[in-house]
Amino acid sequence: MSEQSTDLRETVRRRYAAAAVQVTEGGTACCGPSAIEIDSNFGATLYAADERDALPAEAVAASLGCGNPTAVADLHEGERVLDLGSGGGIDVLLSARRVGPAGKVYGLDMTEEMLALALANQKKAGATNVEILKGAIEAVPLPAATVDVIISNCVINLSTDKPAVFAEMIRVLTPGGRIGISDVVADDALAPEQRAERGDYVGCIAGALSFTEYRQGLEAAGFTGIEITPTHPVADGMHSAIIRATKPAKQSCCGATACK
Repeated sequence: MSEQSTDLRETVRRRYAAAAVQVTEGGTACCGPSAIEIDSNFGATLYAADERDALPAEAVAASLGCGNPTAVADLHEGERVLDLGSGGGIDVLLSARRVGPAGKVYGLDMTEEMLALALANQKKAGATNVEILKGAIEAVPLPAATVDVIISNCVINLSTDKPAVFAEMIRVLTPGGRIGISDVVADDALAPEQRAERGDYVGCIAGALSFTEYRQGLEAAGFTGIEITPTHPVADGMHSAIIRATKPAKQSCCGATACK
């Protein structure tokens, strides 16, 4: 990893560590946790009121995403789900309710403070079908073909090695498995420098891929049936989008990588 990539990752880690601390310290006040102040295009308001009301207040307060991936992933009873960059656990806990006791949900995050918050929220929610993991989304600490569905909420844009993320997603999915992701995506006309003018890296803007770059990255990893659907603008030429794709049920020897 380059020095610049290392610095960016550390900046992201510090930002989300501070967010977790803010929620945790707010939880000791008489009026409960205070929501993190962010743009109105992000956060818990993107979830239905009945979803928010069913979760620990700290999980809702820590929500920083640009969408609601559990609403688009079409989760079913008994499925195994991985949430990349699970933060305080809002999407993990919602997924756990949808897959039921026969299912399993893994929440993956690299930030110690967010992991501690997610574990506390898991305990408050009584979610026994959840496992919180420490690790990077570029190197998922799970065996191959472990999960049926991958979700993520505005996190992949923060990675400095998106091809590694896409490769890990295809690796840990079972054949026929799918992704249902919310992420920030840029218009194809915007160069990386123009994206950076619209917002910083840690704010989920500067590191966003374009629509074409996102599709090409997923295709290169081996995904099929790719759909990228914008939902609402988050900056000029930048959109929150729903990304869906599938890992082929069967891969020929000459699939994503050439035969040797």
